Amino acid sequence: MSTDTSKMGKWMMVLAWVAALGLLTLWFDDELNKQFNPNAEPLSYRQDTATEVKLKRNRQGHYVSGGFINGVPVTFLLDTGATQVSIPAHLGHKLGLSAGHSQRVLTANGTVNVSSTTVGELQLGDILLNNISANLNPGMGGDEILLGMSALKQLEFTQRGDWLTLRYHLGSSDSF
Repeated sequence: MSTDTSKMGKWMMVLAWVAALGLLTLWFDDELNKQFNPNAEPLSYRQDTATEVKLKRNRQGHYVSGGFINGVPVTFLLDTGATQVSIPAHLGHKLGLSAGHSQRVLTANGTVNVSSTTVGELQLGDILLNNISANLNPGMGGDEILLGMSALKQLEFTQRGDWLTLRYHLGSSDSF
């Protein structure tokens, strides 16, 4: 019986180590996600007729944030160098977007054919934008959406230290 007990003890020790390693993996995965996107649920504030969203810069120096397109959760990467909101083409159907006319555009990764589309509803924190011009880009492999100037031009933004404040004035449209 002592052999059975020692075998059982060894298996219990192995299971304990496997469980501990599994929990550590989950914890480190969560920590890495927070480092990539510290704004999974961005902070929003309302002041008079303005809504503000504050975003913390990630470890790579980028502003990444959770948000919604047509009610579907997405991850945005803010890109003031992008003329349009650029969406990986493989997400188009999931986000309820229709491909329009095709055009060639110059991107940071070279020239690519994209399809125009219109985002009915784009939400970042408590900021809600409607009818935003965008592109479906087949050259984008990930799931991050480049939040370009077709959306950002409707916002006032200020950067201080590691924080970017986006401000939307109710009733404004391209007033900046």
